[in-house]
Amino acid sequence: MLMPRMRNWGDATFYRPDKSVRYQHIDKLFTREIDWSLISTHWQDMMQVVLSIQAGMVLPSMLLRKLGSHNRKSRLYQAFRELGRVERTLFLLRYIANPEIRRTIRAETTKIESFNDFLDWITFGGPIIKSGDPVEQEKQVKYASLVANAIMLSNVADLTETLASMADDGLNVTPKLAAALSPYTRRHIRRFEKYELDMDDRPPPLVPKQLPFDMPM
Repeated sequence: MLMPRMRNWGDATFYRPDKSVRYQHIDKLFTREIDWSLISTHWQDMMQVVLSIQAGMVLPSMLLRKLGSHNRKSRLYQAFRELGRVERTLFLLRYIANPEIRRTIRAETTKIESFNDFLDWITFGGPIIKSGDPVEQEKQVKYASLVANAIMLSNVADLTETLASMADDGLNVTPKLAAALSPYTRRHIRRFEKYELDMDDRPPPLVPKQLPFDMPM
């Protein structure tokens, strides 16, 4: 389930299940009502679409483009939109009521933002895809992700080795210390430099050491 971080509550619309329903304290949040009859009428068609996606007969992205771009007057599109309003309202209410959900979303979103920032940093010439060729565009995106993941793997292996060495020296290595580290470390990387690649000189197998503490479950 998509759980976005809410930035602008002014654009958020809450939908009542019925005009007659009223809520204490938060009633002013609800400005519209759900059209349950629209969902009920097209429920079978909606389920057929879901089953087609699960069976791999149609890609979700293709379906979204078709419904969103070319068929906004379609009753099926409107039924899916109405169901989406139900799910969005339920999510907004959970977001408001549960601090743990807000903390989780913030932490996960921060991880994604950190990765994207790291990806932009290692991409020579910046994050803009300059080629109009779809093949070249796909290559740039895939190769940038490949390089980013390779650097992250190397960083994690080096950090784990360092933590193990610190523990061997008698230093107190804790999960809290490890949590403060990041796989996006970049100070040791020379972005703009001349590199000589020897494709026959392969690195030794990666054998990461065990962390010097038990991971919390």
